[in-house]
Order: sequence, then C-alpha cells, then structure tokens
Amino acid sequence: MKIIGVGLNKTGTKTLRTFCLGWGLRHRTYELEAFRRFRRGDIDGLLDEMENSDSFEDWPWPLMYKEIDERFPDARFVLTVRRSPDVWYRSLCKMAVRMGPLNDFERHIYGYSMPHGRRDEHLAFYEAHNRAVEEHFRGRPDKLIKLCWETGDDGLTLSRFLGMPAPKEAARHVNASDPVYAGDNLFLAHLNRILFQTRWYAGRALYRAVAAFRPPAANA
Repeated sequence: MKIIGVGLNKTGTKTLRTFCLGWGLRHRTYELEAFRRFRRGDIDGLLDEMENSDSFEDWPWPLMYKEIDERFPDARFVLTVRRSPDVWYRSLCKMAVRMGPLNDFERHIYGYSMPHGRRDEHLAFYEAHNRAVEEHFRGRPDKLIKLCWETGDDGLTLSRFLGMPAPKEAARHVNASDPVYAGDNLFLAHLNRILFQTRWYAGRALYRAVAAFRPPAANA
C-alpha cells in the first residue's frame, strides 16, 4: 500500500510526514529534481521510482494523484486542508516572507513567486485542486480521506483510515510558523522579508560567536 499526501503545501503536510516516519515507512517529501522531471512530463519515470518508497507528500506528488491512482490500485490518498482557504493563503504568505521569492516550486504551480496581492488567484487554485481531488475519488471512501489538523482530526483518525497502528503521539500541525507578516501587500512583504532574514542571520552570527568563545567542557 502506498500512502499519498495530496494536500497542497501549507496544509499540514509535515504533520502527515511525521506520522508516516513514525510508522517506519520509506518516505519521500518535496524534491526539486523530481519536480523538474514532473514539469518535463516524465511521469512514468517518477511512477517507476515510487515502487521503492511507501509514502509521499509535497511536490510533485499531490499533482500526480490521477496517475498514481491508476498505477497503484492499493494506494490510499490523504487530502490535508486548512480550516479555511484564507488561513491557507495567509500561511503561504508568511512562508514567502520567511524564505523569499519561491521560484523553485510556487512560481510554476501557482504562477507567482510571491503570493502577496494575488489572493484571488491562489484561493481559486486551492479550491479547484481540492474539489478536483474529491471529485476524482467520489464514491470510493476507502481511497481518500480529507483531514484538517486544526479542527480535530489527528493521527488516530489517519491510522484508522489506513489500518495502521495508533501513533504514539497525537501531534498536530508540527510545522507551526514563526510570527511574521501575513498581510497581502507585496511591498510590505518584501520589507518584512528583509527584516526577518536580517534578524535570522544576525542571530546565527551571534550564536556562532558565542560558541567560539565558550570555554571547552572540563573532562569528566
């Protein structure tokens, strides 16, 4: 059985990853080279590679659910969502502030490196993707489960669907983001990105400086 996370990024995919790794599965997450192969149309090659792994989430795997469903009839699919489309969009905005322009994945998927000022386009993509996934698996409740970690779904909900052991921890939304600018203004987003990254690099430099002057631990 393959377990495929088909939720978009910033929907709790890392929480899904945590549960899969806890079950000892051979897991694959976002991979730039795999995504580039997806863009080149090498779907069959990616499907062949999937034979050697058990679970998947993040790019490019959520975009391949139809082909995966056809190749692996025993696969189970997990559609992670946020409690509202706007919550998802704000989370995407915060990620762009922390990381800067998202040229590797988001520019090719959503059409923009920075989501700010493009709320309608991003929400349309989010809702269309979720709707298409649910429509594809309509009438097959054993194939797809829709989960929101923010509204009560947890590892036990997931394990029951998959027929896996109950997880030892009921972690939810393990990738909670830093408190950064979540507004929709592109100029303010870039300004806050510069401030955030300046603080981050300054903090790292201070940590290294303190570590360099810290006296070595005494021998036991």
